[in-house]
Amino acid sequence: MFKNLVNRKMVAVILLGLISLLPKVVLAEDRMAMRIAVEGAFPPFNYLDANNKLQGFDIDIANALCDVGEFDCTFIVQKWDDMIPGLIAAKYDAIISSMSMSLERRQKVAFSDKYYNSPSVFIVRKDSSIKDVSAAGLEGKTLGVTSSTAQESFANHFYPKMTKTVFVSSPELYKGLADGSVDVILEDKLAIYDWIANTKAGSCCEFKGSDLTDVTYFGEGAGVAVRQDDQARLVRLNKALETIKTSGTYDMINAKYFPFSIQ
Repeated sequence: MFKNLVNRKMVAVILLGLISLLPKVVLAEDRMAMRIAVEGAFPPFNYLDANNKLQGFDIDIANALCDVGEFDCTFIVQKWDDMIPGLIAAKYDAIISSMSMSLERRQKVAFSDKYYNSPSVFIVRKDSSIKDVSAAGLEGKTLGVTSSTAQESFANHFYPKMTKTVFVSSPELYKGLADGSVDVILEDKLAIYDWIANTKAGSCCEFKGSDLTDVTYFGEGAGVAVRQDDQARLVRLNKALETIKTSGTYDMINAKYFPFSIQ
């Protein structure tokens, strides 16, 4: 009888030991699902290739964050105008699509730490007579911007009397400048850099005037947007972002797209 009692106690101890290991196993596999919204029409940051597969700087950064942060990620191609409403409605969990962290957007969503920064700039055709990109200098000209962007808000405030053409996407904006539909466009400098520097169509055009860095409209760089109450995800994203920067992963992705740092 004593022997049976000892055996029962030993079994109980072993079972308790096994049960105590379970939380550790769960923690080791504590991955977080994350649906990521991307526009897919903003090269070289995010675009669909010939096989309809997402490519670009944003996509590579997102994949690195998913790997390091132990997120199980899926990508959702989303129209730009519907990005923030879709996030708030929980159609996805994050936006990694070169979204500038403007004051207006910060009132609706929470942002991670900055993952890149880029000024905005005016672009004209090389044969253009435009020398001055102030409101007075552009009087009588047609300005092109992309819908629901910081550039559109900036232009509406500082160039209220200008005739404006609003394009649905950046590629359409660039085409509008190249074919003469508009006289000048306002765009993110890094976004349009590859088009100007490395494409035949973009060789028609050049930057004009100084870089624009108004924090009210262009924010403090691009960040990952999440819902304001999703703080656990935000903390995890920031830790992952810090890791890819210190490990050199960020620099490798940066070098793939730009011959200079965009941090």
